[in-house]
Amino acid sequence: MTEKYKILGKYIQDMSSETRDIETYLFVRERLSKYQLGIDITSKALKDKLIEVNTTLKFEDKEKSKKKSHFEIIFSTIVKVNENIKDKKELEKIILCDVQNKIYPDLEKSLLNLLHNSGYPEIKFEKKIDFENLYNQKFN
Repeated sequence: MTEKYKILGKYIQDMSSETRDIETYLFVRERLSKYQLGIDITSKALKDKLIEVNTTLKFEDKEKSKKKSHFEIIFSTIVKVNENIKDKKELEKIILCDVQNKIYPDLEKSLLNLLHNSGYPEIKFEKKIDFENLYNQKFN
């Protein structure tokens, strides 16, 4: 294996869309531009240099309101890391940047499909998540 890592598999582990009732739906439809995309990345070491990476995307209204919809997707990726990778920093960069950049188009498409199928066909994400930038902000 000459690359630093290889993605062996990826799948949607969990997907959720909740809109309580028609009043909530109509209210949310008007407020959708206020919703924000949140991301959380966790990982778990498996055996034989395998890592399970779970990327959670939430699309939610941060303001306190009883009328809210909830949209969330957990995307799992199975990654095999090269035997030569020993440095913790390098491993973090693979998990938080490299893998995310690879899987994000699929993850974004899945979340957009969820939103569109939940009755919000007009939603688009204008800005792409810059994982490199997020990583540098966190660790530099």
